[in-house]
Amino acid sequence: MTDDDTMPPYIYEGIDPVPEPKSTIAEVSDTVKQTVHRIGDAIETGKKPGMPLSLLANMAREAPLGSLLAAFLLGMAVARRR
Repeated sequence: MTDDDTMPPYIYEGIDPVPEPKSTIAEVSDTVKQTVHRIGDAIETGKKPGMPLSLLANMAREAPLGSLLAAFLLGMAVARRR
């Protein structure tokens, strides 16, 4: 028997390199970009015909003074609660 116990080379060595840590600014930037993309998608979805943003836009075009009155009354209701 020999004391020459050599270990076989690691199979996965070098295949998955350790990712470099991102800076805090890069992480925040990526998060903001993802959030802006999600919000943009939600707005585009809401603008499709029959969706709430489409209905509000149509009402504002047809009756701008009525929409202004409704927004003012809603603002007054919210302000009084505080």
